[in-house]
Amino acid sequence: MEPNLEQNLQRIRVVIHAPNTEAVARARNNARNLLKAAPDADVRILANAGGVAAVLDAPQADTDHLTLLCENTLGRIGRSAQSPLQTVPSSILALVMMQREGWIYVRA
Repeated sequence: MEPNLEQNLQRIRVVIHAPNTEAVARARNNARNLLKAAPDADVRILANAGGVAAVLDAPQADTDHLTLLCENTLGRIGRSAQSPLQTVPSSILALVMMQREGWIYVRA
């Protein structure tokens, strides 16, 4: 019996980690491609370190609502996030908690 790939994809939750400028571009493309293949997937991009400035400097309407920014990094670089971007207090804690809750980790 062959598994129903479409049915399995509808249940996945993926967090794509983007720790630098290049990773942000890859993460956005990964998110777009995943949602095209599995529209019901739950996808988040989590940016920290150099990825935070990259997200803020180049907004993308189709992925910003999926994006979480590290508040530690925002404070360090003296910037803030505007809606639809969301924040997490600590990117490492967010990644650990999401994985514990069953999210699949992908590094962009």
